[in-house]
Formats: sequence, C-alpha cells, structure tokens
Amino acid sequence: MTTQRVTIDLPEAVFRQLVRIAQATHQPVENLVAQSVISNLPPDVDRAAPELQPELLRMQSLTNDELLAIAQAQVEPDQYELHAELLAKNEAGMLTLEERQDLAVLRQAADHLMLRKAYAWSLLRWRGQRLPALNELPLPL
Repeated sequence: MTTQRVTIDLPEAVFRQLVRIAQATHQPVENLVAQSVISNLPPDVDRAAPELQPELLRMQSLTNDELLAIAQAQVEPDQYELHAELLAKNEAGMLTLEERQDLAVLRQAADHLMLRKAYAWSLLRWRGQRLPALNELPLPL
C-alpha cells in the first residue's frame, strides 16, 4: 500500500496519550495515528452494492437530523407483514414462482434499508454523535 504524508497539529494532551500508548505497545506513533484514522472513518462505500454507492456517498452531505431519520427508518407495516407471510410459506415449501420473486425483492429492499441505516449510524458516530444502546432503539413492528 502506498502512503501519503500529512502534517497535522494535535492538542498536546492527545499527542502525549499517543506517545504513552506507543511506548506501552512498542509501536511507532505514526502507526497509532494511522490506525486511529482508519478505524474511525465511515465504512468504504466501494464495498457496497454498486446501485447503493451513489446514495451512500450523498448521505455524507446530509445533516445529522436527516441521517437520524434514515437510521431510525422502519420497513412499512404492509411490506413487513407480506415478508413474514412469504418467509413462512417458504419454510413450508409452498411458494409459487411469483411469490419467490416477491420474496427476493422484499429481501433485497430490507437488506438495502439495513445497509442505509448502518451507514447513517456510522456517519453519525464519525461526527461525534452519541449512538443509542441497543435497548434504546425502537423495536421493529
């Protein structure tokens, strides 16, 4: 992997903390800084489905309130019920071809919603917002 040099000014307390950790772990300070940056960046959108990448990139310019709305989004009740019915029929091996196609569409929509929600939460965290504990999140239908 190629590297680029960046010069940044850090508060003295942050630098001292990095030096203490570097000494304790026998690592160069530069490695700790790079590790901190990498671990705190939002996930790379290049790993998402190509059709979702533009939307995920646009999300980076949304306000915190807009991101929170996405993060708290829920599947529409009628879609949730249909998805549950089709899953039950699928487990019983009783799906028609059309129902299999409907289930695939619903599954993909749910997967995309979950990815958008996760990305919104990761952007909010990156911006320094407090993320709710699991028990503070709204329950699905």
